[in-house]
Amino acid sequence: MTEPEFTATGVRIGRRLRSLTRAGQVRITGGRLELLTSYGSEIDSAPLREVRAGKPWFGSDDRATAEVDGRRYLLRLGDGHHGDAGPPSARRFIDAVRKATGRAT
Repeated sequence: MTEPEFTATGVRIGRRLRSLTRAGQVRITGGRLELLTSYGSEIDSAPLREVRAGKPWFGSDDRATAEVDGRRYLLRLGDGHHGDAGPPSARRFIDAVRKATGRAT
């Protein structure tokens, strides 16, 4: 199995006003995006060419949106450590999707 291009755990995944999981996982591997529950069950997945990622126009730096086959998910990718020097997880997720699909940042 190949090394994942992006992995985030402890992700809150929601759709509209409904929370699907509070400790899910987002994974990009082999040209696919996978949204998983905390138990590893698949919420949704799709080839990256069918995925659009971005920042919501409201909210903080730890949030991103993922549109998978027309279904929009709100991802809260914050790790809870406000003192770390790396870029926010949401920005890394968006960059990983854009890099894998060949879209400009």
